[in-house]
Amino acid sequence: MSGSFTRAATWLARRNHALLAAAIFLIGTAEMLLVRMVPASLPFWMPYEFSWGVFLATAFAVVWYARGFAITGADHRPSRWRRLAFFLGVGLIYGSMQTYADYAAQHMFFIHRLQHLVLHHSGPFLVALGDPAATIARGMPPGLKKRLNAVWITRPLGLIQQPAIATFLFVGLIYLWPAPPVHFYAMLDPRLYTVMNWSVTIDGLLFWALILDPRPKPLARLTYGSRALLCFAIMPPQILIGAVVAFATKDFFEVYAICGRILPMTGLQDQQLAGLILWIPGAMMSVVGAVLVLNFMRLNDEKNAYCSTGRTPALA
Repeated sequence: MSGSFTRAATWLARRNHALLAAAIFLIGTAEMLLVRMVPASLPFWMPYEFSWGVFLATAFAVVWYARGFAITGADHRPSRWRRLAFFLGVGLIYGSMQTYADYAAQHMFFIHRLQHLVLHHSGPFLVALGDPAATIARGMPPGLKKRLNAVWITRPLGLIQQPAIATFLFVGLIYLWPAPPVHFYAMLDPRLYTVMNWSVTIDGLLFWALILDPRPKPLARLTYGSRALLCFAIMPPQILIGAVVAFATKDFFEVYAICGRILPMTGLQDQQLAGLILWIPGAMMSVVGAVLVLNFMRLNDEKNAYCSTGRTPALA
């Protein structure tokens, strides 16, 4: 499998950027036409509603990552498990928004919460764990890379990744979109629905990229200890909102009755399952994140010890 990926990446690296872009747009156009012309005949893994934004973001990320991998020296290429994490994360995000899973999420509240668990937590978590930024940057057109490094882009991103702001945004979006009045309109307005899904995905990518940077400070924005603390800081608010939704005795999300539930359960049962999803998996991912950050710290300490002594330190 690794050899096949290397050969495919090398082939992509030899292709012209304009040719690859044309191929991506051609494939996207074919997919869009299929969704519009024969939607009932498509398998579940095809889009319920085609999105150029999701398709292009995914396609270019994958192509640039492969190109960047091919032109990176063998000693500096991302490891197999990091490549697996990246592609699995991208696949989860794409599948959540561009398959019939999205249709199910519009008709069951607990499936919608599973969708956002992927878009805000597990998908971005895996992408960040793959540490793909440098590899993607090497694979993209030089002119675009220069534009993306402009101050008007890097400065706002740096502000968003300040610890207090990053924590506020991460928790704030968890509270904002499930709030019954907001959620009602988000599920009925296609434009607001798109904003909801994109906002949680982008925020998840920025937050977990901040947390799961394997490098020490100052190469990373924060120390390992600060990042571990942020993981624990986002846990109590998630537990609280999950418990409130799970133990509520009234159905606050009647929009799913309007849309039509696709599974035989009451609104209250649907809401209780959604509350458990808000409560348990999200909080557990914070624990996993903290453990990984502490492991990065251990590995860095061992690397420093090896560099200073010439010996691999004994493992505890």
